[in-house]
Amino acid sequence: MFIMRFFVPVPFDRLLIAVDAVLFALSALFVKNLGATYVGVVSGVLIGLWLPSLIPFSILFWSLYGALVDVFIFLFRVNATKEGVDRNRLVAAMSFGTLLIALLSYYASTVLGIVPSFPVIDVLVLFMGPASGVSSGYAAAYLWNKYLKAMIV
Repeated sequence: MFIMRFFVPVPFDRLLIAVDAVLFALSALFVKNLGATYVGVVSGVLIGLWLPSLIPFSILFWSLYGALVDVFIFLFRVNATKEGVDRNRLVAAMSFGTLLIALLSYYASTVLGIVPSFPVIDVLVLFMGPASGVSSGYAAAYLWNKYLKAMIV
């Protein structure tokens, strides 16, 4: 996640949130308890060091995003086994987690005045949050079921 932020310029790196979500989902599948949270904390610190003016937001939101992924994977009972992972459950878990973090981070940014609030952007956040979650959940399930299920730690 940090490497993507390092090479992709600032406005465009936000469009790649689905790639981050795939990494969160895979980390939660590999490390059963708090895998995505660990990745979120490390990513938040590294990204915060890269953009020091946003370090509190970076650590808070990346850690929260990882924690939300872990919570929804637990709530939807997504189990990574040698037989594979249930794609529909993983897609649902990632959709809800991504929608919540999109809403929280966007509205925190608008309340603090970092980003102006427009109705069009509100609708885009409501649409792109779950859309990114669906695509990332599907991609993570595909990667797990096709290539990674034999690598259970």
